[in-house]
Amino acid sequence: MQKVYYLSSCDTCKRVMEEIEIPSSFIKQDIKVQGITEEELDELFNLTDSFEELFSRRAKLYKEKNLKGEILLEEDYKDLILEHYTFLKRPVIVYNDEIFIGSSPKTVAAAKKSIHKN
Repeated sequence: MQKVYYLSSCDTCKRVMEEIEIPSSFIKQDIKVQGITEEELDELFNLTDSFEELFSRRAKLYKEKNLKGEILLEEDYKDLILEHYTFLKRPVIVYNDEIFIGSSPKTVAAAKKSIHKN
């Protein structure tokens, strides 16, 4: 699979996708428009073995729901991501059997190297 989960209104997502030079062959899914299904989230989980790794603590709702002090289980992270798209850390780039989550320089460099290794 070659897919990117992102937000079209997010400047960071746009910058990362530009920097990596995402090929036109990739499926680009704007999670605000299309959302993310449980099946898609489970596919991402299969690459990470962690819903927590896919979860964004920077989401406004994280603060609004006072989740900082809560002890969340894997199922809680999954439910929250399915409840609202902003809980998905972004962008999420899937390239064959590799997954790259977020916008850290290390992640961006690894994704670019993997995608453009030929």
